[in-house]
Amino acid sequence: MILVDIFRARRARLLASLTAQGGGVAVIPTAPERERNRGTNFPYRADSQFFYLCGFREPEAVLVLIAGDSPRQFLFCRAKNEEQEAWTGCRYGPEAAAGHFGFDSAWPIDELDRKLPELLINQPALWTSLAFEPEWDRRILAAIKTVRASIRSGDTAPGTVHEISVALDEMRLTKDETEIAAMRRAGDISAAAHCRAMRATCPDRFEYEIEAELIHAFRAAGSQSLAYPPIVASGPNACVLHYTDNDRRMLDGELLLIDAGCELDGYASDITRTFPVNGRFSGSQRDLYQLVLAASHTARAQVRPGNGWNAPHEAAVAMLTQGFVDLGLLKGEVQELIKTQAYRRFYMHRTGHWLGMDVHDTSCYKTDGQWRPFVPGMTLTIEPGCYVRPADDVPEAFWNIGIRIEDNVLVTPDGCEILTENVPREIDAIENLMRDENL
Repeated sequence: MILVDIFRARRARLLASLTAQGGGVAVIPTAPERERNRGTNFPYRADSQFFYLCGFREPEAVLVLIAGDSPRQFLFCRAKNEEQEAWTGCRYGPEAAAGHFGFDSAWPIDELDRKLPELLINQPALWTSLAFEPEWDRRILAAIKTVRASIRSGDTAPGTVHEISVALDEMRLTKDETEIAAMRRAGDISAAAHCRAMRATCPDRFEYEIEAELIHAFRAAGSQSLAYPPIVASGPNACVLHYTDNDRRMLDGELLLIDAGCELDGYASDITRTFPVNGRFSGSQRDLYQLVLAASHTARAQVRPGNGWNAPHEAAVAMLTQGFVDLGLLKGEVQELIKTQAYRRFYMHRTGHWLGMDVHDTSCYKTDGQWRPFVPGMTLTIEPGCYVRPADDVPEAFWNIGIRIEDNVLVTPDGCEILTENVPREIDAIENLMRDENL
């Protein structure tokens, strides 16, 4: 569903920000198509910054916004072409795209190199993204060079070039109601998929069979794609943080860690659950799982307006480090182990990241050297974990246990809302869910 008024409002907000900074022209391309192998491209996804501002999903498109007293909004896109559309599907074309997506005008993308210098003439500044795509850098620099060549005619080229992501990252950091609704729905779809995966898991199945259950559930519920390659990691594979081979046979007595989420209408979900392949936690698995679960509860309690970004991580680290000592994984004073980061042997990543259109979403985590405070509308993950590889100084009962519990969280005026609440995380709830299916 294309909500034209929402996208026009976002563009107007960006234009107002650029006007307040002296004006200029913003030129924002979408992502290029990527070749997978000869004659075949990867499934196409529009660039997040571009899509955030216009909702246009076709490749070969560029957005141009001119700030100032008389702001204007333009789109360059592919021209109508019946022969090509017979192979790759319908195109809007400039005329239809301008009307459907709320632009003042639109032109064929083939005219970009000719018209872009005209749009840059006498503009005080250029706002774009550089150093992401060499071909785009070349086109922008060529346009600036063309304008500079006409300086004897009294024209001027933009005096400064700014990174547009700085302004857009701040806009995207706090979500509006439309974005939150999409993320709630994405969370619900992914939660249902994780429940399906739990029910389908049993000894001697392969990881890829469970991956297939996830993908089926995502698409059957209407999501357009995966938010990222799923991690379906059993036994020792769960101790590899970004494991994606998903080709091992799952064995009785092991844990299975699944990190997977769908993308819906451009917005990602990101859930991790860890559960026993046979449906029953062993004693050592239970001990470590309860520790990670306690760290999850503690970290989530720190997500509230006014708290700094690092508060959930610090709370999780304190809880986990104490637990590692209690279980005999670490020896020493807890505060010293935290100071020296000894805990990183078993917990080597941070407790969360921004979440939105990108699974690792935009914006910085510090401002002016201080951790950014939470404000309502921010969305993030909370994902403590522990990963125990075999070692002589580690109790054998904990070898090859990898556990992570990850939820998607919305900052609210009073605290936070868990967007992925509908997939169980408590031990009894997990075992009951698996037992009901396997009876």
